Amino acid sequence: MRADRPLRVVLAEDSVLLREGLIGLLTRCGHEVAAAVGDAEALLAAVAEHRPDIVVTDVRMPPGFQDEGLHAAVRLREEQPALPVLVLSQYVQRTYASELLDSGDGSGVGYLLKDRVGQVEQFVDALSEVAAGGTVVDPEVVRQLLRRRRDPLERLTPREREVLALIAEGKSNGAIAKALTVSEAAVGKHIGSILTKLDLPPADETHRRVLAVLAYLRA
Repeated sequence: MRADRPLRVVLAEDSVLLREGLIGLLTRCGHEVAAAVGDAEALLAAVAEHRPDIVVTDVRMPPGFQDEGLHAAVRLREEQPALPVLVLSQYVQRTYASELLDSGDGSGVGYLLKDRVGQVEQFVDALSEVAAGGTVVDPEVVRQLLRRRRDPLERLTPREREVLALIAEGKSNGAIAKALTVSEAAVGKHIGSILTKLDLPPADETHRRVLAVLAYLRA
């Protein structure tokens, strides 16, 4: 699920150097930066003015450098549930991270950590994925949110909880089978059961796996 087309982007990043670098990167990749701003209020205004295809925002921005960018992203998703939003930050802001990832129907949203984006292609692919309605979440973000919510879903068996935890770490079916010393077929059955018990909407398999983790976070 990728948006293989030029995108109109509104970018919010308080660091001038990083903001200019992202503008250059997005432009080189064929995208249009409709606005590039440095604070949350300007982000809200730019989205209202330009109606972008996707928003890319940092978490901590002026004036308080706490959670202004993420709070603005949650507000935008409340007003426009279908607006794709990709958070690119050095921090996992737990207060609003779950709320953002749970906004709308959980689609068209992403949360990446700057220090863990190893390649330009990884960021560009994530941008296209989110713009097309996909969900992209750094495994470290998931782990930190899971530590905040330790109570598992009552409907899942202990083995299903193990499988879901490994999915949250970004492991493939083969890697999960190896970790649990079971067959890939058995892993597939567990995943099918998890998706059924969580009453997830129809979607491609990758998207449903992410939604399963988000449902676990909401429990």
